Amino acid sequence: MLNVCTPSAEEQQEIASAVSRVPKQPLFAPDFEVDRGRSSLQESPAFLQAGESAQLASDSGTADWVRLRREFSVQATFSTVQYSFSKDPRNMIETLVFRVRDPKDLLQMSIEDSASSVTTPAAMLGTDTPASRIQLERFGKSSVVLARCQGSDAGPAPDQNAYEPLFKSASEIMGQYRVILNAKRTVPEELARVAGAKSTPSVKSTSHKTLPDAHAPGPK
Repeated sequence: MLNVCTPSAEEQQEIASAVSRVPKQPLFAPDFEVDRGRSSLQESPAFLQAGESAQLASDSGTADWVRLRREFSVQATFSTVQYSFSKDPRNMIETLVFRVRDPKDLLQMSIEDSASSVTTPAAMLGTDTPASRIQLERFGKSSVVLARCQGSDAGPAPDQNAYEPLFKSASEIMGQYRVILNAKRTVPEELARVAGAKSTPSVKSTSHKTLPDAHAPGPK
């Protein structure tokens, strides 16, 4: 069983090393992708898999989602960055996935945060929602995961103060790439198109368009 609440010192170092390799001012190749759709929750796309901190709605619910993808130039450690935003009746989830160009031990790193659907996507995107989950997928090994853990009837929440620097770094990366990929504008626009589409919940729609300047500086 993964120790997601209190990873070992070695696992913390692995997470810190992966986080430190994310480009702060990335150079992108011309290739890009913008997708949108609606999925029944039992058919939710793999890139929208929620972390343990998220609570999915009932099986009869649907999730509207938007996905943005860019390719890094060849000198970067990572080959692509993929940002996805999912909204169902109970939760909104942001996920940022960095895939390694030449995987050896590390295959990819993902960062996730979430908020209740009582607010709007625009409101969530306008707030620096703290990261709630960091995951490293490794070749031939179990994943390394750090997640914010809550208390339960079985006992109080674990002391995670030692991991705050990792959560802080991950939150900063999410905030930077939210701006770099222009998610604050693109996601609400694409979700509005999904809401207006005359399709059944199980039908997925896709659109492709040019993203605004991806070399814009991150938040100050």
